Amino acid sequence: MKLSDCHNTEDFRRLAKRRLPYPVFHYIDGAADDEITKARNTAAFDDCDLIPRVLAGVEQVDMRTTLMGREVAMPLFFSPTALQRLFHWQGERAVGAAAEKFGTWFGISSLATVSIEEVGRTVRAPKLFQLYVHKDEGLNRSMIERCKDAGFDAIALTVDTIVGGNRERCLRTGFTSPPRLTPASAVSFAAHPGWTLNYLFREGFALPNLQTHVSQGTKVALSVADYFNTMLDQSMDWKAAERIRGDWGGQLCLKGVMSAEDARRAVDIGATAIMVSNHGGRQLDGSRAPFDQLAEIVDAVGDRIEVICDGGVRRGTHVLKALSVGAKACSGGRLYLYALAAAGQPGVERAMGKLRDEIERGMKLMGARSLADLGRDNLRWR
Repeated sequence: MKLSDCHNTEDFRRLAKRRLPYPVFHYIDGAADDEITKARNTAAFDDCDLIPRVLAGVEQVDMRTTLMGREVAMPLFFSPTALQRLFHWQGERAVGAAAEKFGTWFGISSLATVSIEEVGRTVRAPKLFQLYVHKDEGLNRSMIERCKDAGFDAIALTVDTIVGGNRERCLRTGFTSPPRLTPASAVSFAAHPGWTLNYLFREGFALPNLQTHVSQGTKVALSVADYFNTMLDQSMDWKAAERIRGDWGGQLCLKGVMSAEDARRAVDIGATAIMVSNHGGRQLDGSRAPFDQLAEIVDAVGDRIEVICDGGVRRGTHVLKALSVGAKACSGGRLYLYALAAAGQPGVERAMGKLRDEIERGMKLMGARSLADLGRDNLRWR
């Protein structure tokens, strides 16, 4: 199987599985507990049907939208994800370049493998920084100030990870950051020499946005769950979120909002946007899917805050369904991480290109010249 054989997210997933040592692949692919919520994130879209409109004469479509103060060319963007240079040596650099090409938002994590400063200097796409609030207040202030200095456009405060989810695949494979060599993992690393040689002989692995204050995750091997459980501030509350909004002073998105009540409180503290997200099913298994909750949240606050549907997106039609319900945009992680692992920047560009083509084709078949033409009247629920 090669890149030209990849036509959808599942194809990229299969190629990524071939290219990655099994602990690394299962870190991307896995989720919490029985992974019921992860599966539901995508399955939820199947409970809703699109109604096409014919003879509408749609030769061109305009999928531009304005999100968090920046106009973007399409209503789908790269959600911030951690540890990307473990998946492919190009890491965030490949994803940032793809975001530039497609004119959309690029998000990086606090646990990114390239620095805030490098992204600010090299990426011209709109830039979103995912802030994990640590017990170390000095680290939190440092990351916010570095984002200001680097010209980031928005911060996404992650609100659903005060503890790590029970990611049983990671427990079975022993996945850590940085990877820890065990007898079992050594066999898988040896069976994937391309990945292993790149990891060993290219730029050294690091988490540059954290290592100014902590060594865990860069020099001290730790599972992601252990990192969250020991390093993040479990006392974070709405007052802390409001304080961060004041310290940042710019566009603030809350990532991980899943209830209408929390969405209203996000409005009250002056957030710009919310990402309706369950962290890819990696936190509370048995919770609702973003698309399941979307209508309720849009109805509660959609006229006062930008609502982003984050998670489970595998097709352009999923994006159209979320926009029709009332989301301003969609985002996702695995939809590009599989492609990054499969083939680096060409993989990410091919994956996003396929999704963009699906959105455009779907809009034409639905008689929608612009995103404003999408609404609940072109949906039916099963």
